[in-house]
Amino acid sequence: MRRSLMVLGVLLLPTACGDPAPARAEPPPHSFAPLVEKMLPAVVNISTTQTMKNKKQGQLPMPEFPPGSPFGDFFRDYQQRQKENDQGGGGDDKGGATSLGSGFIIDASGYVVTNNHVIEGADEITVRLQDDTQMKATLVGTDKATDIALLKVEPSSKLPAMVWGNSDALKVGDWVVAIGNPFGLGGTVTAGIISARGRDIGAGKYDDFLQTDASINLGNSGGPLINLNGEVIGMNTAIFSPGSNEGEAGSVGIGFAIPAVVIKNVVQQLRETGKVRRGWLGVQIQDVTPDIADTLNLKQQRGALVAVVSPGGPGEQAGLKQGDVIISIDGKDVTNGRMLPRIVAEEPVGHKAALVVLRKGGKTNVTVSLGELKEDTEGGAAIAATGNGPAEAEGTIDSVGLTLDALSPKIRQKFSVRDDAQGVAVVRVAPNSPAAKREIKAGDLIVEVGQEEVSTPNDVATRVAKAKDNGQKAVLLLVERAGDLLFVALPLE
Repeated sequence: MRRSLMVLGVLLLPTACGDPAPARAEPPPHSFAPLVEKMLPAVVNISTTQTMKNKKQGQLPMPEFPPGSPFGDFFRDYQQRQKENDQGGGGDDKGGATSLGSGFIIDASGYVVTNNHVIEGADEITVRLQDDTQMKATLVGTDKATDIALLKVEPSSKLPAMVWGNSDALKVGDWVVAIGNPFGLGGTVTAGIISARGRDIGAGKYDDFLQTDASINLGNSGGPLINLNGEVIGMNTAIFSPGSNEGEAGSVGIGFAIPAVVIKNVVQQLRETGKVRRGWLGVQIQDVTPDIADTLNLKQQRGALVAVVSPGGPGEQAGLKQGDVIISIDGKDVTNGRMLPRIVAEEPVGHKAALVVLRKGGKTNVTVSLGELKEDTEGGAAIAATGNGPAEAEGTIDSVGLTLDALSPKIRQKFSVRDDAQGVAVVRVAPNSPAAKREIKAGDLIVEVGQEEVSTPNDVATRVAKAKDNGQKAVLLLVERAGDLLFVALPLE
């Protein structure tokens, strides 16, 4: 499906007499040539050989995206076209395949940074310098979560290397230069500006991409994004191209780069230990929606709402509670739920993180000694509970469209509720009701209403009625669904 952009006219009004003139923008450089001449020798082409039945010679590496991502759909379409074009040709008799990408040298002794998706699954990695010198590379380590890989070559003499810049200091509108290996063409230079910061493109939980309009194409992956001081401020990783006249992938001025501050931290750990250790707070969080902010009497819609505190985790040991809203960590404002995992993950294990928490109308300072994030703790843990709850007749709250029942053995069996779960079961949701509009479903468990535990339908009805009598527009529910906990602001009007 093709997409189009609407160009909006802008009316420029003259300034009133005596008003200060608007600040003039910095003019573009007269030439990027001196910068490029200095930087180009530290940019490399990367080719990999893989034994894969479904991969053909010349297919360019591309990142993987979650189901439903427009970027994922685009890349899959392109890969399918390549596969169709390569039928019956390409690759050797053993099923070998060659992929091309980019990288850059960050240490004169031969350390090279690229994207994980450029070298993933490779049996052999070759690095080619600008003077056509080729060297076999060994894989030092990779981090799939951020799509970063570190390679090592053994040069006969010192190599030209790039230096890190401060990506946090970038501003939208700053000039940048991208260098890479688009479509296998080698050492290609493009220029543009930083179009946006902090982009979440659905590539992973730590998304914090720089967006640039510097032309980036397939094969640019792993190449550097450079500021006018000749410093690496990002690594080109993905593009968005909804279509072109040729039906092929191409740049439309929307490219994404991993910030240097993220790369530098990951590369340092890969170089030292071959793996990445991330800080772990021991909580599951969600965004603060306008309705949730209203039910919690928050003046602003900000922060990360703690839905689950993992038993025995760092957060519980430090005193974090379910329903807390984390608004700051180590002096950095947490404006939404997506920011918190990224900030915590960048901190070293054992770091004492200073949190500012909103709890029941007041601010609380909490210091948490961060644990280490592991695969089995990444998703947090559900709160343990015991008992089957008292049996009670089914009850209906017509005003919100909920029909509830206590957790009897019959209800547990009907909705496959685990034995140690507590709360009140939702057995029916009236169509077009407030509950239906908040996507509450039959089989959900209501664990808390207004941050107070409930165990019977009457408990729920009483607290809903109390909230309505107090003039609240919504009441905050803690809902368990398939073992996960989430807060839902249920409208009362």
